[in-house]
Amino acid sequence: MTPTGLSMDVSTTAKRKVLISGASISGPALAYWLHRSGFAVTVVEKAGALRDGGYPIDVRGTAIEVVRRMGILPKLHDAHIDSRRCTFLNADGSEVASLNPSAVAGGVEGQDLEVRRGDLAASLYSLVRDDVEFLFNDSIDTLDQSEQGVDVTFHSGQRRTFDLVVGADGMHSHTRESLFGPEEQFHRYLGYCFAIFTMPNTFGLSREVVLWNTPGKAAALYAVGDNDELHAFLNFHQPEPPSDALRNPDAQRDLVATIFAGAGWEVPGMVNAMRDADDLFFDTAGQIRMPHWSSGRVALIGDAAYAPSFLTGQGSSLALVGAYMLANALSTNRDHTAAFAAYEREVREFVAVNQALVDNGAATLFPTTARALEQRNTMLRDLVTMPSATTRPAHSALTLPEFAPML
Repeated sequence: MTPTGLSMDVSTTAKRKVLISGASISGPALAYWLHRSGFAVTVVEKAGALRDGGYPIDVRGTAIEVVRRMGILPKLHDAHIDSRRCTFLNADGSEVASLNPSAVAGGVEGQDLEVRRGDLAASLYSLVRDDVEFLFNDSIDTLDQSEQGVDVTFHSGQRRTFDLVVGADGMHSHTRESLFGPEEQFHRYLGYCFAIFTMPNTFGLSREVVLWNTPGKAAALYAVGDNDELHAFLNFHQPEPPSDALRNPDAQRDLVATIFAGAGWEVPGMVNAMRDADDLFFDTAGQIRMPHWSSGRVALIGDAAYAPSFLTGQGSSLALVGAYMLANALSTNRDHTAAFAAYEREVREFVAVNQALVDNGAATLFPTTARALEQRNTMLRDLVTMPSATTRPAHSALTLPEFAPML
């Protein structure tokens, strides 16, 4: 933040102060809309700097309107990956089908966007970096609520008081755990584990995805452009979450290597690359489902409140829409209790229909049985000859209200 980033006029002292935990997608998006409404906003992020790179993410439906209203739609169009082809392979590496990615992902060609996660995060950060206070390399240790505000102790030892606190700190939210209890109470495991990492593009792939499957296992290589780096993805069915491996990178690598031992195609080379990768991200496919997204003066947005899982392709879009709707509710309702209630009332159905995508076929890309795999392959071959004209209404199931000025 620059020294002149915040206005120092008399009215500043009267601004409601909001602390946002997390500087990925929903945090900076919320910061933008709250600053626009006259709030004094601080964002705390445990990483030492903005996180760049990352796996490609989708911005769809209602979220497209959010980024348009933020003025970054042209920038995201420039960053659009524009994948041209998605090729599915059999266990032996032979081709099942090759399709336009939008036919597979359920998006709307020419309207939806796919960008690197880091490009979206950087675009959001550039909007607010001069107007919002960022505290990198720090995090919230404790929250102590009262009728007057929230006393926050940071990991750095700093202590400050805010009117409101918002947890935008992801699926494994520390804010949520501090207020509502262990993640296990709200986590819905979807039966898959996955590993993502980068590796050299020695295959000549360009603007395309290649996906290999056997029952219960999948491996994908994703070329987001014409460069010499690929995003690699290894996904597998696991009836119970491997709790012992979730916080142990060596155990994660061993588990993935064991699961994919003897696999064909390019999988052995991918496993070897995973062993050497310095950016391995391993997690379970799951959702966060909560009866309430707020407690007192603290609320949750994005994955912290309602992670839909990568199987829906809607995580970033829900984060953007949720940030807009929470900020609008706080601008419309001076009382935070009424604002949080309005936010939940207006967004919960949108969240529900998007989370339901995993029960309505979103996991069919990763069949767990030979029969289901053949059914999926038949569907893919049919799409080649007769592309589906339908799209998933969940992406656009919410109409945004006009943003309200703060009362």
